[in-house]
Amino acid sequence: GDILDDYLRTDGVWILTRNKQFYKTNNEKECAEKCEEERNFNCRSFLFTRKILQCLTLAENAKMTVMFNSTDAVLYEKKIYLLQCKRGIGKDYRGMEAKTRRGIPCQKWAEKTPHNPNYTPEKHPNAGLDENYCRNPDGDESGPWCYTTDPDTRFDYCNIPECEGQCMQCNGEDYHGEVSRTESGLECQRWDAQEPHMHGFTLKHFPEKDLKMNYCRNPDGEPRPWCFTTSPNKRWEFCDIPRCNTHQAVSAQGSKCLSGKGEDYRGRIAITESGNACQHWNTQFPHRHGWRPDRYLCKGLEENYCRNPDGEKRPWCYTINSSVRWEYCAIPHCDGTELEIAGMSNVPVQVTLSEECYRGKGQSYRGTTSITVSGKKCQAWNSMFPHRHEKTPDRFPNADLRENYCRNPDGDNSPWCFTTDPSMTWEYCNLKRCDDHTQE
Repeated sequence: GDILDDYLRTDGVWILTRNKQFYKTNNEKECAEKCEEERNFNCRSFLFTRKILQCLTLAENAKMTVMFNSTDAVLYEKKIYLLQCKRGIGKDYRGMEAKTRRGIPCQKWAEKTPHNPNYTPEKHPNAGLDENYCRNPDGDESGPWCYTTDPDTRFDYCNIPECEGQCMQCNGEDYHGEVSRTESGLECQRWDAQEPHMHGFTLKHFPEKDLKMNYCRNPDGEPRPWCFTTSPNKRWEFCDIPRCNTHQAVSAQGSKCLSGKGEDYRGRIAITESGNACQHWNTQFPHRHGWRPDRYLCKGLEENYCRNPDGEKRPWCYTINSSVRWEYCAIPHCDGTELEIAGMSNVPVQVTLSEECYRGKGQSYRGTTSITVSGKKCQAWNSMFPHRHEKTPDRFPNADLRENYCRNPDGDNSPWCFTTDPSMTWEYCNLKRCDDHTQE
Protein backbone atom coordinates (compact mmCIF):
# COMPACT_ATOMS: atom_id res chain seq x y z
CA GLY A 1 0.00 0.00 0.00
CA ASP A 2 0.83 3.70 -0.09
CA ILE A 3 3.22 4.84 2.66
CA LEU A 4 0.81 7.71 3.42
CA ASP A 5 -1.94 5.21 4.33
CA ASP A 6 -0.40 4.99 7.81
CA TYR A 7 -0.84 8.72 8.39
CA LEU A 8 -3.81 10.95 9.14
CA ARG A 9 -3.72 14.05 6.94
CA THR A 10 -4.90 17.53 8.05
CA ASP A 11 -4.62 20.48 5.65
CA GLY A 12 -3.78 24.02 6.70
CA VAL A 13 -2.40 23.43 10.20
CA TRP A 14 0.95 23.68 11.98
CA ILE A 15 2.00 22.31 15.35
CA LEU A 16 4.57 23.68 17.78
CA THR A 17 7.31 21.19 18.61
CA ARG A 18 10.73 21.16 20.22
CA ASN A 19 12.22 18.14 18.46
CA LYS A 20 12.22 18.51 14.69
CA GLN A 21 14.48 17.97 11.68
CA PHE A 22 14.39 19.90 8.39
CA TYR A 23 14.70 18.17 5.03
CA LYS A 24 14.34 19.21 1.40
CA THR A 25 11.92 16.83 -0.37
CA ASN A 26 9.86 16.96 -3.56
CA ASN A 27 6.60 15.60 -2.16
CA GLU A 28 4.77 14.18 0.86
CA LYS A 29 5.82 10.57 0.16
CA GLU A 30 9.50 11.47 0.33
CA CYS A 31 8.82 13.34 3.57
CA ALA A 32 7.06 10.25 4.99
CA GLU A 33 10.15 8.19 4.13
CA LYS A 34 12.29 10.68 6.10
CA CYS A 35 9.92 10.24 9.05
CA GLU A 36 10.27 6.43 8.85
CA GLU A 37 14.07 6.72 8.69
CA GLU A 38 14.35 9.32 11.48
CA ARG A 39 16.94 8.29 14.10
CA ASN A 40 17.20 11.49 16.18
CA PHE A 41 13.84 10.78 17.87
CA ASN A 42 10.65 8.78 17.42
CA CYS A 43 8.94 10.48 14.48
CA ARG A 44 5.22 10.74 15.29
CA SER A 45 4.27 13.17 12.50
CA PHE A 46 5.63 15.42 9.79
CA LEU A 47 4.79 18.80 8.24
CA PHE A 48 5.11 19.39 4.50
CA THR A 49 5.07 22.92 3.07
CA ARG A 50 4.04 22.79 -0.56
CA LYS A 51 5.24 26.25 -1.65
CA ILE A 52 8.87 25.80 -0.63
CA LEU A 53 8.88 21.97 -0.62
CA GLN A 54 10.07 21.83 2.97
CA CYS A 55 9.74 18.72 5.13
CA LEU A 56 9.81 18.76 8.93
CA THR A 57 9.85 15.49 10.85
CA LEU A 58 8.40 15.90 14.35
CA ALA A 59 8.60 14.10 17.68
CA GLU A 60 5.11 15.27 18.68
CA ASN A 61 1.60 15.12 17.26
CA ALA A 62 -1.50 17.29 17.73
CA LYS A 63 -2.51 15.36 20.86
CA MET A 64 0.70 16.39 22.59
CA THR A 65 1.16 20.04 21.64
CA VAL A 66 -0.46 23.24 20.32
CA MET A 67 -1.96 23.35 16.83
CA PHE A 68 -2.72 26.50 14.82
CA ASN A 69 -3.66 27.51 11.27
CA SER A 70 -1.04 27.74 8.54
CA THR A 71 -2.40 28.01 5.00
CA ASP A 72 0.35 26.31 3.01
CA ALA A 73 1.19 23.49 5.43
CA VAL A 74 -0.10 19.92 5.57
CA LEU A 75 0.20 17.87 8.77
CA TYR A 76 0.56 14.09 8.56
CA GLU A 77 0.25 12.22 11.89
CA LYS A 78 1.12 8.56 12.35
CA LYS A 79 -2.14 6.81 13.12
CA ILE A 80 -0.50 4.33 15.46
CA TYR A 81 0.26 7.18 17.88
CA LEU A 82 -3.32 8.44 17.72
CA LEU A 83 -4.94 5.10 18.59
CA GLN A 84 -6.03 4.87 22.21
CA CYS A 85 -6.82 1.17 21.97
CA LYS A 86 -4.72 -1.98 21.52
CA ARG A 87 -4.77 -4.63 18.84
CA GLY A 88 -4.30 -8.15 20.17
CA ILE A 89 -1.74 -8.13 23.00
CA GLY A 90 -0.82 -4.50 22.22
CA LYS A 91 2.80 -5.01 21.21
CA ASP A 92 2.43 -2.09 18.77
CA TYR A 93 0.38 0.08 21.18
CA ARG A 94 1.76 3.64 21.09
CA GLY A 95 -0.98 5.54 22.93
CA MET A 96 -0.50 7.89 25.85
CA GLU A 97 -2.00 5.97 28.79
CA ALA A 98 0.47 6.42 31.68
CA LYS A 99 -1.13 4.81 34.72
CA THR A 100 -1.86 1.25 35.75
CA ARG A 101 -5.28 -0.38 35.93
CA ARG A 102 -5.31 0.49 39.65
CA GLY A 103 -4.56 4.15 38.91
CA ILE A 104 -0.88 4.21 39.96
CA PRO A 105 1.25 6.55 37.77
CA CYS A 106 3.87 4.79 35.65
CA GLN A 107 7.60 5.20 36.13
CA LYS A 108 9.50 6.64 33.17
CA TRP A 109 11.21 3.90 31.15
CA ALA A 110 14.53 5.77 31.19
CA GLU A 111 14.61 6.22 34.98
CA LYS A 112 16.01 3.81 37.58
CA THR A 113 13.90 4.71 40.62
CA PRO A 114 11.96 3.42 42.40
CA HIS A 115 12.62 0.34 40.22
CA ASN A 116 15.67 -0.61 38.16
CA PRO A 117 14.12 -1.65 34.81
CA ASN A 118 15.08 -4.56 32.59
CA TYR A 119 13.42 -2.86 29.62
CA THR A 120 14.89 0.53 28.69
CA PRO A 121 14.84 2.75 25.56
CA GLU A 122 18.54 1.96 24.99
CA LYS A 123 18.06 -1.82 25.08
CA HIS A 124 14.80 -1.77 23.09
CA PRO A 125 14.89 1.24 20.73
CA ASN A 126 11.98 -0.01 18.60
CA ALA A 127 9.58 -0.74 21.47
CA GLY A 128 8.29 2.83 21.78
CA LEU A 129 9.49 3.23 25.39
CA ASP A 130 8.77 6.96 25.52
CA GLU A 131 8.15 8.93 28.69
CA ASN A 132 6.12 6.74 31.07
CA TYR A 133 3.55 5.45 28.58
CA CYS A 134 2.17 1.93 28.91
CA ARG A 135 3.91 -0.46 26.50
CA ASN A 136 4.39 -4.17 25.85
CA PRO A 137 8.09 -4.56 24.94
CA ASP A 138 8.24 -8.25 25.91
CA GLY A 139 5.06 -9.44 24.20
CA ASP A 140 3.26 -10.14 27.49
CA GLU A 141 0.03 -12.05 26.80
CA SER A 142 -1.84 -9.82 29.27
CA GLY A 143 -1.13 -6.68 27.25
CA PRO A 144 0.62 -3.32 27.84
CA TRP A 145 2.16 -2.67 31.27
CA CYS A 146 4.61 -0.34 32.99
CA TYR A 147 6.93 -0.09 35.99
CA THR A 148 5.04 1.83 38.68
CA THR A 149 5.98 4.78 40.89
CA ASP A 150 4.91 2.72 43.92
CA PRO A 151 8.07 1.22 45.57
CA ASP A 152 6.02 -1.79 46.69
CA THR A 153 4.68 -2.61 43.21
CA ARG A 154 7.41 -3.21 40.60
CA PHE A 155 5.06 -3.35 37.61
CA ASP A 156 1.39 -3.66 36.75
CA TYR A 157 -0.82 -3.90 33.67
CA CYS A 158 -2.67 -0.96 32.11
CA ASN A 159 -6.35 -0.77 31.27
CA ILE A 160 -6.20 -0.33 27.47
CA PRO A 161 -9.43 -1.06 25.52
CA GLU A 162 -9.32 -3.55 22.68
CA CYS A 163 -9.65 -2.01 19.18
CA GLU A 164 -11.21 -5.08 17.60
CA GLY A 165 -13.22 -5.49 20.77
CA GLN A 166 -15.08 -2.30 19.84
CA CYS A 167 -17.73 -4.38 18.19
CA MET A 168 -21.08 -3.10 17.02
CA GLN A 169 -24.49 -3.72 18.47
CA CYS A 170 -27.43 -4.02 16.10
CA ASN A 171 -26.64 -1.94 13.00
CA GLY A 172 -23.78 -0.04 14.56
CA GLU A 173 -25.69 3.22 14.96
CA ASP A 174 -24.05 3.55 18.39
CA TYR A 175 -20.60 2.41 17.19
CA HIS A 176 -17.87 4.78 18.44
CA GLY A 177 -14.76 2.75 17.53
CA GLU A 178 -11.70 3.84 15.56
CA VAL A 179 -11.83 1.60 12.46
CA SER A 180 -11.09 3.87 9.48
CA ARG A 181 -10.89 1.48 6.53
CA THR A 182 -13.65 0.04 4.39
CA GLU A 183 -14.27 -3.67 3.90
CA SER A 184 -12.21 -3.63 0.68
CA GLY A 185 -9.31 -1.86 2.43
CA LEU A 186 -9.86 1.71 1.23
CA GLU A 187 -8.90 4.55 3.57
CA CYS A 188 -11.86 6.57 4.87
CA GLN A 189 -12.28 10.26 4.05
CA ARG A 190 -12.49 12.61 7.03
CA TRP A 191 -16.06 13.65 7.84
CA ASP A 192 -15.03 17.33 7.99
CA ALA A 193 -13.47 17.14 4.49
CA GLN A 194 -15.26 17.64 1.18
CA GLU A 195 -12.61 16.02 -1.01
CA PRO A 196 -12.61 13.81 -2.94
CA HIS A 197 -16.35 13.52 -2.19
CA MET A 198 -18.71 16.36 -1.30
CA HIS A 199 -21.40 15.41 1.21
CA GLY A 200 -23.78 16.71 3.84
CA PHE A 201 -22.75 14.47 6.77
CA THR A 202 -20.99 17.13 8.83
CA LEU A 203 -20.69 17.50 12.59
CA LYS A 204 -22.70 20.73 12.33
CA HIS A 205 -25.72 18.99 10.83
CA PHE A 206 -25.36 15.71 12.75
CA PRO A 207 -23.92 16.79 16.13
CA GLU A 208 -25.12 13.64 17.93
CA LYS A 209 -23.60 11.14 15.45
CA ASP A 210 -19.96 11.35 16.66
CA LEU A 211 -18.57 12.10 13.17
CA LYS A 212 -14.95 12.30 14.34
CA MET A 213 -11.75 12.04 12.31
CA ASN A 214 -12.28 9.51 9.51
CA TYR A 215 -13.79 6.77 11.67
CA CYS A 216 -16.52 4.50 10.30
CA ARG A 217 -19.97 5.56 11.50
CA ASN A 218 -23.64 4.92 10.74
CA PRO A 219 -25.36 8.33 10.89
CA ASP A 220 -28.28 7.46 8.59
CA GLY A 221 -29.55 4.03 9.63
CA GLU A 222 -27.72 1.89 7.07
CA PRO A 223 -27.34 -1.85 7.78
CA ARG A 224 -23.88 -1.22 9.29
CA PRO A 225 -21.21 1.52 9.69
CA TRP A 226 -19.68 3.02 6.56
CA CYS A 227 -17.61 5.98 5.37
CA PHE A 228 -16.83 8.04 2.30
CA THR A 229 -13.55 6.79 0.83
CA THR A 230 -10.38 8.64 -0.17
CA SER A 231 -10.60 6.99 -3.60
CA PRO A 232 -12.15 9.31 -6.22
CA ASN A 233 -13.59 6.22 -7.91
CA LYS A 234 -15.54 4.93 -4.88
CA ARG A 235 -17.87 7.39 -3.14
CA TRP A 236 -18.60 5.28 -0.06
CA GLU A 237 -18.37 1.74 1.24
CA PHE A 238 -19.34 -0.31 4.29
CA CYS A 239 -16.71 -1.05 6.95
CA ASP A 240 -15.90 -4.53 8.22
CA ILE A 241 -16.69 -4.17 11.94
CA PRO A 242 -17.29 -7.30 14.03
CA ARG A 243 -20.74 -7.74 15.52
CA CYS A 244 -20.88 -8.21 19.27
CA ASN A 245 -21.63 -11.76 20.40
CA THR A 246 -24.85 -10.69 22.03
CA HIS A 247 -27.41 -8.30 20.64
CA GLN A 248 -30.52 -6.99 22.25
CA ALA A 249 -33.46 -9.35 22.09
CA VAL A 250 -35.80 -8.14 19.39
CA SER A 251 -38.92 -7.89 21.52
CA ALA A 252 -37.63 -8.30 25.04
CA GLN A 253 -37.85 -4.58 25.58
CA GLY A 254 -39.84 -1.75 24.09
CA SER A 255 -43.04 0.15 24.58
CA LYS A 256 -46.57 -1.11 23.94
CA CYS A 257 -47.83 2.45 23.39
CA LEU A 258 -46.74 5.52 21.47
CA SER A 259 -44.20 7.91 22.99
CA GLY A 260 -42.20 10.37 20.92
CA LYS A 261 -41.85 9.02 17.38
CA GLY A 262 -42.55 5.47 18.52
CA GLU A 263 -39.13 4.12 17.57
CA ASP A 264 -39.24 1.85 20.63
CA TYR A 265 -42.83 0.68 19.97
CA ARG A 266 -43.00 -3.13 20.20
CA GLY A 267 -46.74 -3.66 20.38
CA ARG A 268 -48.77 -5.94 18.10
CA ILE A 269 -50.98 -3.56 16.13
CA ALA A 270 -50.78 -4.65 12.49
CA ILE A 271 -53.30 -2.43 10.71
CA THR A 272 -52.88 1.07 9.28
CA GLU A 273 -54.91 4.12 10.25
CA SER A 274 -57.07 3.73 7.11
CA GLY A 275 -57.77 0.06 7.86
CA ASN A 276 -55.26 -1.66 5.56
CA ALA A 277 -53.65 -4.81 6.97
CA CYS A 278 -49.85 -4.71 7.20
CA GLN A 279 -47.52 -6.74 4.99
CA HIS A 280 -45.09 -9.07 6.80
CA TRP A 281 -41.62 -7.51 7.09
CA ASN A 282 -39.91 -10.72 5.89
CA THR A 283 -41.91 -10.85 2.64
CA GLN A 284 -41.44 -8.86 -0.57
CA PHE A 285 -45.03 -9.04 -1.83
CA PRO A 286 -46.95 -7.00 -2.79
CA HIS A 287 -44.22 -4.41 -2.07
CA ARG A 288 -40.48 -4.95 -2.45
CA HIS A 289 -38.44 -3.20 0.24
CA GLY A 290 -35.12 -3.15 2.08
CA TRP A 291 -36.35 -3.33 5.70
CA ARG A 292 -35.55 -7.01 6.12
CA PRO A 293 -35.46 -8.42 9.67
CA ASP A 294 -32.17 -10.22 8.99
CA ARG A 295 -30.47 -6.93 8.05
CA TYR A 296 -31.92 -4.81 10.86
CA LEU A 297 -31.68 -6.98 13.95
CA CYS A 298 -32.79 -4.51 16.61
CA LYS A 299 -35.67 -2.73 14.92
CA GLY A 300 -38.30 -5.20 16.11
CA LEU A 301 -39.38 -6.14 12.57
CA GLU A 302 -41.46 -9.16 13.62
CA GLU A 303 -44.49 -10.55 11.87
CA ASN A 304 -46.39 -7.65 10.29
CA TYR A 305 -46.48 -5.39 13.36
CA CYS A 306 -46.35 -1.60 12.93
CA ARG A 307 -42.84 -0.28 13.57
CA ASN A 308 -40.70 2.84 13.05
CA PRO A 309 -37.26 1.63 11.94
CA ASP A 310 -36.26 4.79 10.05
CA GLY A 311 -37.17 7.71 12.32
CA GLU A 312 -40.48 8.59 10.65
CA LYS A 313 -43.00 10.68 12.60
CA ARG A 314 -44.67 7.57 14.02
CA PRO A 315 -44.90 3.77 13.43
CA TRP A 316 -45.94 2.57 10.00
CA CYS A 317 -45.95 -0.54 7.79
CA TYR A 318 -46.12 -1.66 4.19
CA THR A 319 -49.69 -2.71 3.38
CA ILE A 320 -51.12 -5.77 1.66
CA ASN A 321 -52.98 -3.36 -0.64
CA SER A 322 -50.93 -3.32 -3.85
CA SER A 323 -52.03 0.25 -4.61
CA VAL A 324 -50.98 1.61 -1.18
CA ARG A 325 -47.26 1.02 -0.57
CA TRP A 326 -47.17 2.13 3.09
CA GLU A 327 -49.19 4.01 5.69
CA TYR A 328 -48.92 5.21 9.26
CA CYS A 329 -50.55 3.19 12.01
CA ALA A 330 -52.84 4.47 14.76
CA ILE A 331 -51.05 3.56 18.00
CA PRO A 332 -52.46 4.44 21.46
CA HIS A 333 -50.51 7.23 23.15
CA CYS A 334 -48.71 6.41 26.38
CA ASP A 335 -50.26 9.49 28.00
CA GLY A 336 -53.71 7.92 27.74
CA THR A 337 -55.06 9.70 24.67
CA GLU A 338 -55.81 7.10 22.01
CA LEU A 339 -56.29 7.24 18.29
CA GLU A 340 -59.15 5.06 17.08
CA ILE A 341 -58.25 2.77 14.20
CA ALA A 342 -60.46 3.27 11.17
CA GLY A 343 -62.83 0.38 10.79
CA MET A 344 -62.51 -0.63 14.46
CA SER A 345 -65.14 1.74 15.80
CA ASN A 346 -68.56 3.05 14.77
CA VAL A 347 -67.49 6.60 15.64
CA PRO A 348 -65.84 8.34 12.66
CA VAL A 349 -62.39 9.60 13.56
CA GLN A 350 -60.92 12.78 12.13
CA VAL A 351 -57.40 12.05 10.93
CA THR A 352 -55.42 15.12 9.94
CA LEU A 353 -53.34 14.36 6.89
CA SER A 354 -52.38 17.93 6.09
CA GLU A 355 -48.72 17.18 6.74
CA GLU A 356 -48.68 14.26 4.29
CA CYS A 357 -50.13 16.17 1.36
CA TYR A 358 -50.06 19.71 0.00
CA ARG A 359 -52.69 22.12 -1.34
CA GLY A 360 -52.28 24.23 -4.44
CA LYS A 361 -48.57 24.56 -5.16
CA GLY A 362 -47.64 23.56 -1.62
CA GLN A 363 -46.35 26.97 -0.50
CA SER A 364 -48.23 26.46 2.77
CA TYR A 365 -46.91 22.91 3.29
CA ARG A 366 -45.31 22.59 6.74
CA GLY A 367 -44.84 18.83 7.04
CA THR A 368 -41.64 16.96 7.80
CA THR A 369 -41.18 14.87 4.65
CA SER A 370 -37.54 15.08 3.52
CA ILE A 371 -37.36 12.53 0.68
CA THR A 372 -37.56 13.30 -3.05
CA VAL A 373 -39.63 11.47 -5.65
CA SER A 374 -36.64 9.28 -6.59
CA GLY A 375 -35.87 8.50 -2.93
CA LYS A 376 -32.97 10.89 -2.38
CA LYS A 377 -32.49 12.59 1.00
CA CYS A 378 -32.92 16.35 1.18
CA GLN A 379 -30.04 18.71 1.93
CA ALA A 380 -30.56 21.00 4.93
CA TRP A 381 -31.64 24.50 3.84
CA ASN A 382 -28.93 26.17 5.94
CA SER A 383 -26.23 23.94 4.43
CA MET A 384 -24.13 24.73 1.36
CA PHE A 385 -23.05 21.11 0.82
CA PRO A 386 -23.16 19.44 -1.55
CA HIS A 387 -24.97 22.31 -3.35
CA ARG A 388 -24.44 26.04 -2.90
CA HIS A 389 -27.69 28.00 -3.16
CA GLU A 390 -29.55 31.15 -2.17
CA LYS A 391 -32.70 29.54 -0.74
CA THR A 392 -31.66 30.16 2.86
CA PRO A 393 -33.87 30.67 5.94
CA ASP A 394 -32.73 34.28 6.32
CA ARG A 395 -33.55 35.15 2.68
CA PHE A 396 -36.98 33.46 2.88
CA PRO A 397 -38.07 34.04 6.50
CA ASN A 398 -41.73 33.21 5.82
CA ALA A 399 -41.07 29.92 4.00
CA ASP A 400 -40.33 27.89 7.18
CA LEU A 401 -37.06 26.53 5.79
CA ARG A 402 -36.39 24.28 8.78
CA GLU A 403 -34.02 21.30 8.88
CA ASN A 404 -34.15 19.54 5.49
CA TYR A 405 -37.96 19.46 5.19
CA CYS A 406 -39.57 19.76 1.75
CA ARG A 407 -40.79 23.29 1.07
CA ASN A 408 -41.77 25.58 -1.82
CA PRO A 409 -40.18 28.97 -1.08
CA ASP A 410 -40.17 30.22 -4.69
CA GLY A 411 -43.65 29.34 -6.02
CA ASP A 412 -42.61 26.24 -7.95
CA ASN A 413 -45.20 23.64 -8.99
CA SER A 414 -44.95 21.66 -5.71
CA PRO A 415 -42.70 21.27 -2.63
CA TRP A 416 -39.08 20.41 -3.41
CA CYS A 417 -35.61 20.40 -1.89
CA PHE A 418 -31.90 20.34 -2.73
CA THR A 419 -30.63 16.76 -2.51
CA THR A 420 -27.62 15.23 -0.72
CA ASP A 421 -26.59 13.64 -4.02
CA PRO A 422 -23.86 15.81 -5.64
CA SER A 423 -25.06 14.78 -9.10
CA MET A 424 -28.68 15.92 -8.51
CA THR A 425 -29.03 19.57 -7.45
CA TRP A 426 -32.75 19.50 -6.58
CA GLU A 427 -35.87 17.45 -7.05
CA TYR A 428 -39.58 17.57 -6.26
CA CYS A 429 -40.58 15.78 -3.07
CA ASN A 430 -42.43 12.53 -2.60
CA LEU A 431 -45.74 14.18 -1.69
CA LYS A 432 -49.29 13.93 -2.98
CA ARG A 433 -51.75 16.74 -3.52
CA CYS A 434 -54.53 16.79 -0.92
CA ASP A 435 -58.06 15.91 -2.03
CA ASP A 436 -60.47 18.82 -1.94
CA HIS A 437 -62.88 17.08 0.42
CA THR A 438 -62.23 16.60 4.13
CA GLN A 439 -60.49 13.30 4.84
CA GLU A 440 -62.00 11.19 7.58
